[in-house]
Amino acid sequence: MRYAYAITGALLLGGTAIAVTSSPNVGAQTAQNEGMQAAAPAGAPASLADMVEKLQPAVVNISTKQRVQVQNPFAGTPFGDLFGFGQGGGGGGQPQTRQAQSLGSGFIISPDGYIVTNNHVVSAGAEGASVDSITVTLTNREEYPAKLVGRDPATDIAVLKIDAKKPMPFVKFGDSTRARVGDWVVAIGNPFALSGTVTAGIISALHRGTGGTYDKFIQTDASINQGNSGGPMFDMAGNVIGINSQILSPSGGNVGIGFAIPSEQAAPIVETLRKGQIVKRGYLGIQITPLGEDMADSLGLAKNRGEFVQSVEPGKGADKAGIKAGDVIVSVAGQEVTPDQNLSSIVANQAIGARVPIVIIRNGQRQNVTAIVGERPPEDQLNNFAQQQDDDALGQQDNGSDNGQAAQKSLGISAIPLTSSIIRQLGIAADTRGIVITAVDASTDAGAKGLRRGDVIISANNRPVVSQSDLDAAVKQVSSQGRSAILLQVLRRGQPPIFLPVRLRDK
Repeated sequence: MRYAYAITGALLLGGTAIAVTSSPNVGAQTAQNEGMQAAAPAGAPASLADMVEKLQPAVVNISTKQRVQVQNPFAGTPFGDLFGFGQGGGGGGQPQTRQAQSLGSGFIISPDGYIVTNNHVVSAGAEGASVDSITVTLTNREEYPAKLVGRDPATDIAVLKIDAKKPMPFVKFGDSTRARVGDWVVAIGNPFALSGTVTAGIISALHRGTGGTYDKFIQTDASINQGNSGGPMFDMAGNVIGINSQILSPSGGNVGIGFAIPSEQAAPIVETLRKGQIVKRGYLGIQITPLGEDMADSLGLAKNRGEFVQSVEPGKGADKAGIKAGDVIVSVAGQEVTPDQNLSSIVANQAIGARVPIVIIRNGQRQNVTAIVGERPPEDQLNNFAQQQDDDALGQQDNGSDNGQAAQKSLGISAIPLTSSIIRQLGIAADTRGIVITAVDASTDAGAKGLRRGDVIISANNRPVVSQSDLDAAVKQVSSQGRSAILLQVLRRGQPPIFLPVRLRDK
């Protein structure tokens, strides 16, 4: 850098010398930017200073003190008592409790001291850690101990309360449904522990998902970094239209892609938590997958319009309404199911006990059903889907029998009929009907999507498959219709059946 700077300086000096010696009237020259008036893009103020001055006092710094159990990586070795482990505990490399801290942002929403932030800002940062205390620091450096009133991990929202000795400066939520791509926004927070930092930019996208069940993020290019989490995103009227929550960054710093929870989603959750209540969400009891290109192609439907039902939980709202695995849900309570408005979010916002009309597509035909919305169980109870098992229960069962030319050529799949012996080895229900895969070509779409030896194909394009000829016939039918994917229903031991669109191999 020093070398580059020196060269630049020399060039600038050379340029100055030329200008001075060649100019006939040196004294008449003025700087290019002298006398210019403040300019701003259309619709934006020349300065944000007045707006920031009013809003900044309501934005706070939030820090936690935590205790973390640290295990001794040298336990059982000659180094077990070194590096501070085991001291005062009789040796032996006993785990120690150490302190940790976290730092984030938040904003006051009432004069009596209720504060909104992200759940991850006030949660333990490591397994085995516990939060001892939460401290809120105002812009004037006043510090207050804070109490956690409530949290909603599903949307990463938490509400705190401080014992305010006087009325606090506060801000209110605005209407994020009126936000448009290209609108100006301002973020205030504590990036890298730099309290009260202000950044500005525009809304880059709306209804952006990053992998969460209820994601409807506002995406912005306003600089958001570590420590901005939980801080407010303001529109140009000074209303909070988002809670800064995530960044997309390969380096941990800002690259111009930040995400905020929209106020339309956050405000009712905050109000529920503020009352000390638990957030309840609607539930139908189905496992779903997006209707992506392959899945849509296998069904002969338009992509990204609806979501595919993989399985139905017995006795729940969907089951009682007659919804079945293999259906495509395209509308709930009059709201179209799209990538911007996914099925989980629509159902979650329905009142528990409400009767809602649902439009499905079954075997290419639209049908109307009515379901009663239940209450969504806790997330930990929903994470009980069986893990994939690598047990090759078939052993060497492939006997080289008729493996089907169409399936082999188009799908890269070889299979044999199920027998009672194979059923016992696979550990599946005795009444299972289908064909069991004996080999998969890894270069095909079937291989890329994880199909493997021991998986059982029980249907193709919603028709039962009990022999290799059934699968061959389904493949030929798809090819004759000019479609490039087939929908297989696959059973794997320990898991409910799933539907998987598999693209045919190019001829």
